[in-house]
Amino acid sequence: MQQELTLRHGAMRCTILPALGGSIAGLWFDGIAVLRESPLAGFSSVREVGSYPLLPFSNRVGHASFLWDHTRYTLLPNFPPEPHAIHGVAWQRAWTVVLADAQSATLALAHPGDEGWPFAFDGVQEFRLGDAGLSLQMSASNRCAHAVPMGLGWHPYFAKRPHSHIRFRATGRWDMGEDKLPTQRRGAVGLDTDCAELDVDHCFDGWEGTLQLCDEQLQTSIRSSLRHLVVFTHPTRNFVAIEPVSHVNNAIQLAADRGCPLQDLGLSVLQPGESLTADMAIAVQRAD
Repeated sequence: MQQELTLRHGAMRCTILPALGGSIAGLWFDGIAVLRESPLAGFSSVREVGSYPLLPFSNRVGHASFLWDHTRYTLLPNFPPEPHAIHGVAWQRAWTVVLADAQSATLALAHPGDEGWPFAFDGVQEFRLGDAGLSLQMSASNRCAHAVPMGLGWHPYFAKRPHSHIRFRATGRWDMGEDKLPTQRRGAVGLDTDCAELDVDHCFDGWEGTLQLCDEQLQTSIRSSLRHLVVFTHPTRNFVAIEPVSHVNNAIQLAADRGCPLQDLGLSVLQPGESLTADMAIAVQRAD
């Protein structure tokens, strides 16, 4: 049976599964699911949880291969039948509980470098429930003796109920090709629309860092220090994936193949011992 950490504060409850990718099993407000509900039979995969960490990259590295510092690296494709590497390695690793109490928890991951990702790093996740809701912080530190690319983010699946409405502002959107990789950037203002018939799977940039998701039961506000946002849903899905991330999908290949500056794509380069840190917060209240 999976080890669970349950945090409580006021009307909010959050369950964390350290061994299953350092993931969030679920988040509730007054017993109402904020994130998608867990399967009745329990979790058979981290892909069924409410949220999981994206580290050391978000979304896909195309065809599980990239060029870095004049060296070609081949990764393990980890989402068959796709040929790509997806969402990094942290979501498929067990995390260690460093601290835990009734309202907070700290998890750690030491990645030595392997076929999933060749560069060693340390990851830390902090979770805290308080009056403002659920606060999350994630950091990654380079443990290599040379500079490495680094990205991070969160992949929460928010519950989609009747009349769910999403609203946020951005300045651009990366279109997705049939191979699930970005093709081009175009200007975009974000979204302000009902989710029932929404069919979207894009990375937005120039995100203002705030988003509202409202339905007849709950008003949910998402805030992050990150400025890229992946949004994915379809009329057949019972969730809206709202993913604050540090960089554009497949950024490391876009930089190499198209000559795009890494900083324009949001991908960080960490020197030995340097760290990248970001935060996210989820605030919830009853709908009016």
